[in-house]
Amino acid sequence: MTHFTKLLSGAATLALISGAASAQEAACPIKVGVLHSLSGTMAISETTLKDTMLMLVEQQNTAGGLLGCELEAVVVDPASDWPLFAEKARELLTVNEVDVIFGSWTSVSRKSVLPVLEELNGLMFYPVQYEGEESSKNVFYTGAAPNQQAIPAVDYFLEELGVEKFALLGTDYVYPRTTNNILESYLQDKGIAEEDIFVNYTPFGHSDWSTIVSDVVELGEDGSFVGVISTINGDANIGFYKELAAAGVSADDIPVVAFSVGEEELSGLDTSNLVGHLAAWNYFQSAESEANTEWVAAWKERMGEERVTNDPMEAHYIGFNMWVNAVEDAGTTDVDAVRDAMYGQEFPNLTGGTAVMLPNHHLAKPVLIGEIQADGQFDIISQTEEVPGDAWTDYLPESAVLKSDWQELGCGMYNTETETCVQIKSNY
Repeated sequence: MTHFTKLLSGAATLALISGAASAQEAACPIKVGVLHSLSGTMAISETTLKDTMLMLVEQQNTAGGLLGCELEAVVVDPASDWPLFAEKARELLTVNEVDVIFGSWTSVSRKSVLPVLEELNGLMFYPVQYEGEESSKNVFYTGAAPNQQAIPAVDYFLEELGVEKFALLGTDYVYPRTTNNILESYLQDKGIAEEDIFVNYTPFGHSDWSTIVSDVVELGEDGSFVGVISTINGDANIGFYKELAAAGVSADDIPVVAFSVGEEELSGLDTSNLVGHLAAWNYFQSAESEANTEWVAAWKERMGEERVTNDPMEAHYIGFNMWVNAVEDAGTTDVDAVRDAMYGQEFPNLTGGTAVMLPNHHLAKPVLIGEIQADGQFDIISQTEEVPGDAWTDYLPESAVLKSDWQELGCGMYNTETETCVQIKSNY
């Protein structure tokens, strides 16, 4: 019996003892909504998160359920259609009556869901790196904020690689645009001239990268060392990296650091020409810890040896387990009670440290930079201690004065200069 199995067995015994007393605090089964695209351009990334949630729910049921109840995963497919995310979220909360939602990938899908969550007082855990500049009472952001991914990646390019000119390439929606606005301001603060920053956006599913790659190469014609900061999302990454290889551009020539390319995206590619390019995340499958060894083994046993793990999976792993512990602490699945119980929740992450939920609904997480290997895995070349996630960036003037503190201040947009709360619209 593995350490992992022993934990489940012990938890199951405890749950059986206490289950009868706890059951009256929740309507059985406890329903967990899973809101991830299983079709369309984002299915390449989001299907794995649906599979992750099914595995986590199954593990919790094996461990005895929650409050004396079994958990039931309710899966819907918003099909990479951003307005449909809102409709499916409403369906989960009103028709299926789920107790919590785990979902979304793109920021535009999250922002589509947000008014529904606030109207109906639903609770969602959002597992993907994002642009920040948001703090909702109804969302826990378990992915990275810019200061936990984008800023450290730029620092690595500046300090470790000596990059002199930057190409900021992104998919045309809110996450890349806002992140790049932050990075442009940050780079100029670091002494990079505005004319040495090339910014370009392409639509979801974009496939013709020849002109853009040529523009990036041209940026370095004066001998300057050029680096690419990539917020390209979904299957458009496939064409981008293929065009780089076709143009004979290696990681030594023009390194790329990506924020949306992980093990899952690389598993479908010939990575021979990508070796040496980088990604910035808070977790890689190659992380060395006992917890990660057990997590990867359990995943592969369930899904098959060829299936890989990645960062947003770890975010769901942390978020789900924190939610379970908060429900147990609150003795109920009531959203308001669970929210209050979430603050200060700690749970071991898969890289050997401890994730902590902050009053701004963000996690403290380590920052990792990995180098792509021929087998589609990452060699971790840089890792920090846990960095507290920032809801509002210090690098945009209008945001630098804002603070999020839902625990003490009850406010997601507290202006530290005027000492007033900017009220976020909600209907509950």
